[in-house]
Amino acid sequence: MQFNLASYIDHTALKQATSISDVDKLCLEASMESFAAVCIPPKYVSSARKLLDGSGVRVATVIGFPLGFIGIAAKVKEIQDALALGADELDMVIDLSALKSGDWQHLEEEIKECLKPVYDAGKVLKVIVESGMLTTNELLSCCALYGNYDIDYMKSSTGYADKGVTVDAVTLMRANLPRRIGIKASGGIRTYAFAKELIDAGATRLGCSASMQIMKESREADRK
Repeated sequence: MQFNLASYIDHTALKQATSISDVDKLCLEASMESFAAVCIPPKYVSSARKLLDGSGVRVATVIGFPLGFIGIAAKVKEIQDALALGADELDMVIDLSALKSGDWQHLEEEIKECLKPVYDAGKVLKVIVESGMLTTNELLSCCALYGNYDIDYMKSSTGYADKGVTVDAVTLMRANLPRRIGIKASGGIRTYAFAKELIDAGATRLGCSASMQIMKESREADRK
């Protein structure tokens, strides 16, 4: 391994039944491995903030998750609440129903309103486009729209759609987004081999629930 794999990983627990003990374990593992962040439900942000104090691991949470079609005002309120609890990074699902209806004006208004509180707080916004549900032209249109704003990352997937991230989607995003915007690959990353493929294609973050297994496989690969 010729790169620091752990620094790419958002160690993730976003199942409906995620418990506080799951979050405690996630934070311990993230501290041990020095992952980039944990990504957890909003209700656990303050607990994770305390558990990770001084570790260097950031706290990420989700907004409008997983379907994305709540109203703009509700998303802004979720963002404000998450920031007040101590979130460093916000992973926000765009309004896919607006996209599929061709309502790009709504999507533009959404990103303007949702970016403002994050930007004002000096925190990180990742925009989830659910690439597995998009046509190539729709994904290109997302790159064109969000590339005009100071988002920090475009994120491929929630992990709740039938199709997660692909190397092709990451490659397309990297070729059509400004270099200042990172790419978070997520949804179905369960092996070190796939994680490395995604990084080679241009991913700068990986959202994984199988992070510990991926790290184990990476160490085994280093020993070969």
